[in-house]
Amino acid sequence: MSGHPGFSYTGLIFLLMLMIPNLIWVKKQPQGYSAEKENRFLAVLERMGEALVTCCALIFSDFNLREWSNWSWWLVGAFALMVMYEIWWIRYFRSERTLSDFYSSFLGVPVAGATLPVLAFFLLGIYGKVVWMLMASMILGIGHIGIHMQHRRENHA
Repeated sequence: MSGHPGFSYTGLIFLLMLMIPNLIWVKKQPQGYSAEKENRFLAVLERMGEALVTCCALIFSDFNLREWSNWSWWLVGAFALMVMYEIWWIRYFRSERTLSDFYSSFLGVPVAGATLPVLAFFLLGIYGKVVWMLMASMILGIGHIGIHMQHRRENHA
């Protein structure tokens, strides 16, 4: 369960699904958004997690499609979460783009813009049986979801 080196086109697709809306977001940030008060420890975990998840997604061929089995449902689940993430972004971009919109839940998933991709990459790690991706997505989740929860609390206080 350590991972086989090799390029992952599946990982690349997941990363594109993650990064394209974030690049658009740079020009369409919510009104009043600021990263100034973010917890430094969570920010370090977030950056580490981003780098680790990106590397894992690309360098382990275990995430690529294989012959169908019951194990394939993990990939289906991961992809479904990424589709939900894309839908969440569409909803955000069509909204007034307030902080409330940015830290919103989606289909019962809290702070969906942070939670959905973290869960998707975790399920991708299960599918590929790559412990490094599981650890990377947990590090990312603590930092990224933690920061989003912090912002949500500050802006709903």
